[in-house]
Amino acid sequence: MWDYTDKVKDHFLNPRNVGEIENPDGVGEVGSLACGDALKLTFKLDADNNIQDVKFKTFGCASAIASSSALTEIIKGMPLEKAAKVTNQDIAEYLGGLPEQKMHCSVMGREALEAAIENYKTGGKAKHELHGHVVCTCFGVTDEEIERVVLDNNLTTVDQVTNYCKAGGGCGGCKTEIEKIIARVQGSKAQVPPAAPVKPGKLTNIQKITLIQQTIDEQIRPALRADGGDLELIDIEGNTVVVAFRGMCAQCKMAEFTMRDVVQARLREFVSDDIFVEEKKD
Repeated sequence: MWDYTDKVKDHFLNPRNVGEIENPDGVGEVGSLACGDALKLTFKLDADNNIQDVKFKTFGCASAIASSSALTEIIKGMPLEKAAKVTNQDIAEYLGGLPEQKMHCSVMGREALEAAIENYKTGGKAKHELHGHVVCTCFGVTDEEIERVVLDNNLTTVDQVTNYCKAGGGCGGCKTEIEKIIARVQGSKAQVPPAAPVKPGKLTNIQKITLIQQTIDEQIRPALRADGGDLELIDIEGNTVVVAFRGMCAQCKMAEFTMRDVVQARLREFVSDDIFVEEKKD
């Protein structure tokens, strides 16, 4: 259960400025439905270049809705040039804080605002595009995006980067490159990553079942729950682990990828190299 502030709960249950402005001056669209989070921000300016009205539509968790709602309240009535300086930390602080694993929602808000402002300044020609080369193919995050969140939020670990932009939260194949980016941006402040887990020797059936459940609870479920999903262990038959996706994961188009490159990969990393994972569909 995430520890949400009262203000986060309020903006989730009673979101402000929901919808889409007709004939907006600026439009910003970021995120992806396939990745679990998407946000569209539209705004209208008055004669003095102040944000007269702003609305949002979002697909995501409680934190995504609350962050989007908070962003619109922060910038409404604000001069455009001042709004351009609003950071993801401003959004989180306005809400009284966000769980560390949900900070990527505030980053998505900041990205949508920047995209909308750029769209306005180019006369509606510019749309949000990825800059740099893609480091995290699971979530489509580039090196420049990772550098930005590391610098803006003083991040020093891969886990922190994952919390702020999701990079590294899928198959994990990009973690080494993320570490290099952190080291390049932060230098000596970057933390040395922990050693790779040591797999246990021969296990009894009870020990194996216990370790599989522990790995699911500690290494897999937190990442799925961060996007409104979950995973249930159904059965273990020899080296075959049968699971069922719940919540958002049950409807996700990337469920097959998640099962193979996240669930199975983590179980092979922490339990045994010969584990195979199968999905039970209701």
